[in-house]
Amino acid sequence: MASKWEDLRKQARRYENELDLKLVSFSKLGTSYSSHVGDHTPLLGNASGERMFETMAMEIEQLLAKLTGVNDMMSNHNEAINGPSSSMHTLQRHRDILQDYTREFAKTKSNITAHRQREDLIGSVRRDISDYKNSTGANSRRTDLFLKENEHLRNSDRLASEAIDIAMATRDNLGSQRKMFKSLTTRLNDLANRFPAVNNLVRKIRMRKQRDSIIIALVVAVCIILILIYWLH
Repeated sequence: MASKWEDLRKQARRYENELDLKLVSFSKLGTSYSSHVGDHTPLLGNASGERMFETMAMEIEQLLAKLTGVNDMMSNHNEAINGPSSSMHTLQRHRDILQDYTREFAKTKSNITAHRQREDLIGSVRRDISDYKNSTGANSRRTDLFLKENEHLRNSDRLASEAIDIAMATRDNLGSQRKMFKSLTTRLNDLANRFPAVNNLVRKIRMRKQRDSIIIALVVAVCIILILIYWLH
């Protein structure tokens, strides 16, 4: 019986030593993680860091379960043999150590979980802000392009309207000149019929009038072509 009690004590101390080392490492992991919160590359912000946290937490939980089982076996053994008061004190000390380790593990795990949730929230907010800025920037660029295109269309419409006004004014001016030349030709023909000597002069004037008409027609045609090319461009 005494041998079994000692074996259980040794087993409990072994689990306690392992738990002590694991909890120290786990606490360092939590401290390192807390110091990296807010950085661009946090300690647990990648797959390997997450696996490390999950693995260490699972190992500690398994050791706590094993130590709890050993303490229960020690309690049952002590009750079976009706052990002395010293055994009760030893068993109580192991229970106190188990409770301390359980509280320490729960506190560290809770702190790391809180930091992870906070980082996830901050990361989500940053992503939303980044997406909003990108969307706003793209919309702003599209708006600027639309405004520039609209301004270009207004300028083109204004220039086309001015060109049409010039063409219409030129047409009216040519019409008035045509009427004036027609009236003048009629008078010259009357004079030529009355005075044969003036016939040569009338013929020269008619030739000059035709030449001027051709020149004016060419000028108007060139102007209209240039206006159409500019408007279509």
